[in-house]
Amino acid sequence: MKKAFWNLCKVSPVVLAAAFFAANSAVAAEVNEQVTNVAQLSEAQDSNDIGQVTSVSQFSDVQPTDWAFQALQSLVERYGCIAGYPNSTYRGNRALTRYEFAAGLNSCLDRVNELIATATADLVTKQDLATLQRLQEEFSAELATLRGRVDGLEARTAELEANQFSTTTKLVGEAIFNVSDVFGGNRAVAAGNSNQNLNSNTTFSDRVRLNLYSSFTGKDQLQIRLNANNTISNAGVSGTNMTRLGFDGDNGNSVVIDKINYAFNFSNALRVKVDASGGELYENVNTFNPDFASSGKGAISRFGRFSPIYRQGQGGAGVTVTLNPGGPISLSGAYLARTANNPTLNNGLLEGDNAIFGQLSFQPTKAFNIGLTYARTYQTSNVNNTVNNNLFQGTGSVFANNPFGNNTATESNNYGVEATFQFSPKLAISGWGGYTTADARSGANAGADADIWYWAGALALRDFGGEGNVLGVIFGQPPRVTGGSIKNVATNVNLDDSTSYHLEGLYKFKVSDNIQVTPGLLVIFNPEHNDANDTEYVGTLRTTFTF
Repeated sequence: MKKAFWNLCKVSPVVLAAAFFAANSAVAAEVNEQVTNVAQLSEAQDSNDIGQVTSVSQFSDVQPTDWAFQALQSLVERYGCIAGYPNSTYRGNRALTRYEFAAGLNSCLDRVNELIATATADLVTKQDLATLQRLQEEFSAELATLRGRVDGLEARTAELEANQFSTTTKLVGEAIFNVSDVFGGNRAVAAGNSNQNLNSNTTFSDRVRLNLYSSFTGKDQLQIRLNANNTISNAGVSGTNMTRLGFDGDNGNSVVIDKINYAFNFSNALRVKVDASGGELYENVNTFNPDFASSGKGAISRFGRFSPIYRQGQGGAGVTVTLNPGGPISLSGAYLARTANNPTLNNGLLEGDNAIFGQLSFQPTKAFNIGLTYARTYQTSNVNNTVNNNLFQGTGSVFANNPFGNNTATESNNYGVEATFQFSPKLAISGWGGYTTADARSGANAGADADIWYWAGALALRDFGGEGNVLGVIFGQPPRVTGGSIKNVATNVNLDDSTSYHLEGLYKFKVSDNIQVTPGLLVIFNPEHNDANDTEYVGTLRTTFTF
């Protein structure tokens, strides 16, 4: 390299500046900068691009007092091979590598050869040609290396194109390995004292999901998800859904297609998503809990992920429309039917269990976002003759989820407010509150009603202990019946006896871009809203692999 340096010192300023300029404009692929070379200028689409300059004064960062000003000016007048960055700068003080210099020198030689071939003027002297020839010989090894790298990239690209899975589809996978256990005194009951010990064994379970994402226009997406899991709900041993994990579910690790949907832009401001099966509102709209909403990388509990209002119509088919005209306000509307594919009585797209949903979001700044949410639901109580009413899909007390008993058609109106505030890039809080009024429309309790409340708040400390790590705390009250005309048959009163509190602490540790380990502890005070129940604990170590 020293020899090359001394040779360069003997080169005329004109040729030296040309070589350095060409190198500067030929390294876009190497450094991912949008540098515009001579060949690209004619095809530039950016309105800020500058074409072939006719004067050095067109460069905003080159002054007549600069030591290379005359050399650059001579290059413009004699060779016409000066071009700049899209923002009209030359960046003459930028450092370059030997590879970059070799690439730039080659580009300059090509330009000189072109000028010689056209022979429109006496632009090149014999001395210049001799100097360029010496430089070409000096950097022949680097030029050969550069050609080899380009040839290698072309070969690899051809191989990828020949063996790619699909031109329109990509595969995104997630696998969860989880170790968990439930602790406490006695098993929870809705009322009174339980004399049954909480006996739970430590479990090791998994969940695997493979998503096929296809795009046909670049702005649409077809999702087909394959799912297999064997994480059994903790409710069977604890006596309450309040101890459920956010990713539980058990199909014996049989692979099933549990989600099919297609989303597209109806216009620049209108996004439409059609769910053929497995539709979930919390995947279609903003839930205002960005650090903990994910089942694989968020909260460890079911309740801690987001407000229960987003579980309305869970697992159904329907459509979600989001209007975002580009300002601080966005509006979403949805309709989901859980038995849309069933043609029997009290089922189908319109006559079965369904949810009508609407949400207004207001985000005046990047740091603050608030949402007002409404959902009207109708449940026939007997979905496919197997499932009873489940107003909040397994979050909250048993009484809150099915206040009127089995074989009772139930209508509910759900109101929610959610917000998230980012104090700094490393500190954020979020929270939600909700109120539901449920009415029995058939059965022995027809005409009865129930009032249900819930709330929660979450704190996230980002990059705690390392980049990508998150320390989180979630505290709240799961859905609880607080009033109405219906009585809890277990307590003979029209509300849950006392108040349960949900406390959750977790630490999301980023091992790598593809592996996250999350230890967490869930504490339920007064499970099933019964202060006679012992406090219950759920310890979890979740490892999530993404690929």
